[in-house]
Amino acid sequence: MNNTAVDPESATAPTLAAGVDKSNARVQEMFRQIAPRYDAMNHILSLNFDRLWRRKAVRKLNLRAGIPALDTCTGTGDLAIAIAKHAPEGVDVVGSDFCNAMLEIARQKRRQPEEGESLVDFVEADSQALPFDSDKFQCVTVAFGLRNVADTDLGLREMCRVCRPGGQVLILEFSRPTMIGLKQSYNFYFKHILPRVGQLFARNDKSAYNYLPESVGQFPDGQALADRMTAAGLEEVEFTPLTCGVATIYVGVKPQEPTGTAAK
Repeated sequence: MNNTAVDPESATAPTLAAGVDKSNARVQEMFRQIAPRYDAMNHILSLNFDRLWRRKAVRKLNLRAGIPALDTCTGTGDLAIAIAKHAPEGVDVVGSDFCNAMLEIARQKRRQPEEGESLVDFVEADSQALPFDSDKFQCVTVAFGLRNVADTDLGLREMCRVCRPGGQVLILEFSRPTMIGLKQSYNFYFKHILPRVGQLFARNDKSAYNYLPESVGQFPDGQALADRMTAAGLEEVEFTPLTCGVATIYVGVKPQEPTGTAAK
């Protein structure tokens, strides 16, 4: 999930998963079709653990008053809204995504924020070409969306670019459990149960719920993704498995500007 400087029809194929079509056009249309049932399906298929995972992710953020925050590939806005609820006063939260149908649902959710909560501005943007100044946000996050970006490394570099020096880049993403027994059960559920249930309740012609296990299975997790974050320019990268490794939170810090360099 992600108006854009990148032409959806000419987007490059994914760098990590040659067997999965992650072109902008395919992913954009897929999420447009499942947008009305997206939230309900997330909660059902994750057994509601997705809510817990987002809360844990928000608690990893060192939010400071008066500095904006960005959630990329925001989809229907759950993580962006959670950040706004948790943030101190004066934190403008932006949620970006390149699927307008998802953003429309996000905007409906956020029409009436509770008193004292930060507003969330939802904007249409491709995570591979974010329309924001460099060094702007105190944190840049993505939940269950990075694996959908056609060029993972470009997406990571863009997140790093718009993050302030000393700020955090946080990723919440599915991963593959390694525990004997759970690994086999998880693989069976992901490959055989989830696609059938998903297609039944959120019909689409893009095989969205076959795409999910395929994209997770071919996306780097654990140390492999942490290494990609380091290569994108982040430091102090740490990752925390959740629910026996079914999902993982990754956090990296953008290096401070070298001494004597003028602040932007």
